[in-house]
Amino acid sequence: MAALARLAPLHAAAGRGEAFSWELLQRRALALHRQAWRPPADAGALLDKMGYDAANDVEYRPDRTLWGDGGVRFFPLTRTARHPVSIAVVENGIARPFAYDPALYRHPADHPMAAIGKGGGFSGFRVMNPGGRGDWLAFQGASYFRAAGPLAQYGLSARGVAVNTGANAPEEFPVFTHVWLERGRDGAVTVYALLDGPSMTGAFRIVSERRAEETVQSVSSVLHMRRSVERLGIAPLTSMYWYGEGDRGPARDWRPEIHDSDGLAIRTGTGERIWRPLANPPRPRTSSFIDARPKGFGLMQRDRDFGHYQDDGVFYEKRPSLWIEPEGDWGKGAVTLYEFPTSTEYADNVVAFWTPERAPRAGDRLVHDYRMRWIGGEPEPLAVARAVACRIGEGNIPGKQPSPDIVKFVVDFAGDRFAGLTHKSPVAPRASVNGGRVVNQGCYPVDGQANLWRLILDIQRDGEQPLDVRAILDMQNQSLTETWLYLLG
Repeated sequence: MAALARLAPLHAAAGRGEAFSWELLQRRALALHRQAWRPPADAGALLDKMGYDAANDVEYRPDRTLWGDGGVRFFPLTRTARHPVSIAVVENGIARPFAYDPALYRHPADHPMAAIGKGGGFSGFRVMNPGGRGDWLAFQGASYFRAAGPLAQYGLSARGVAVNTGANAPEEFPVFTHVWLERGRDGAVTVYALLDGPSMTGAFRIVSERRAEETVQSVSSVLHMRRSVERLGIAPLTSMYWYGEGDRGPARDWRPEIHDSDGLAIRTGTGERIWRPLANPPRPRTSSFIDARPKGFGLMQRDRDFGHYQDDGVFYEKRPSLWIEPEGDWGKGAVTLYEFPTSTEYADNVVAFWTPERAPRAGDRLVHDYRMRWIGGEPEPLAVARAVACRIGEGNIPGKQPSPDIVKFVVDFAGDRFAGLTHKSPVAPRASVNGGRVVNQGCYPVDGQANLWRLILDIQRDGEQPLDVRAILDMQNQSLTETWLYLLG
């Protein structure tokens, strides 16, 4: 370990140092936004050979790990992450470049990286676990990054900003062009990043701490708009939902369920807790949940039962949830959910983010601070029961033949809020529907299951209109559950 500690800092300090601070980075982003945008550099056609298998044949030399054991290793450029990122290391207010060198990597002699040579560069980095056994934090591609969470498994991703995602205008993917790394106490890592894109520049400070029960990232972002955009996404989350227990229609796979996240959770500014199950829709769709001063939102993986996935290779039941906690007053806007169809588990088809009420205009400066929590359970204690399953099929009034024009929703809620309640308790569903009408509804405790209640809704559709359903269980005008929402296209 002593050899590692000596080698890595010496390599990091090879470049000439310059003063660095969060304030200086913000000034740099402001100065950059006054310049015309330039497309980021591309290492050329040789990178087309750096596909998935070729990238896996590249090994970063362990003895060149920045900060030694439990430190940082760097990704080379690949076919899908092809824009070089400038890396520097900050110590005592001085930043020194960490220069790219092909000698940092091992690979076969006939590997594409041999032909790329010194024309390559870094596409990102990852922070290793002690002993070099895997990593817990990774930044790579555009402004994407992710953390493993307490169950030691990667899943959904975050990114610095979303631009025109799901909008009529072309989507943009601004890039972290420059990154500065600073080591903190107890393994914490601060990432400073300069963002550049056609419509904006930005400065980001992301302090990442790995704790026993969660990985926490404290984010400060300052954006400078070069031009107006139709839809801006703050604190965007990107995930995958192929199919689950309630919508196996698109499934051709042998596994019962495949998804990185199964729902969007929101704590509104008024304190209401909302749960919206994710779906693999037949066509792209956008849902907006209007709010003011939101308390939190996130893409969650609630189903933690291995038997529901049966995947002993990628362990979907261990995928982390990611909860965003705004700091300060974010004003009026909406939590936006964008979903589009997928026929594979390899495409992220779900995006969630905060959209300010007023679309930003050229010259605007936007400041947002927030906390990101990569977790394995709920982000906060719930005073109400939570939705734990949603199943959908043909329905009708009991005793009648099921009809394709009537949709049956079966929603299970679980929680201590049901403690002591029985089928004689005055628990009742309260539902509202757009695009149809409720023809049958009811609720009851599931026999043999503690504190588990089932909601039944049979809804007659109005032609081909989407069904937009909202429901809770209450007792004497007091909510027993979070608000369950569903949009069926």
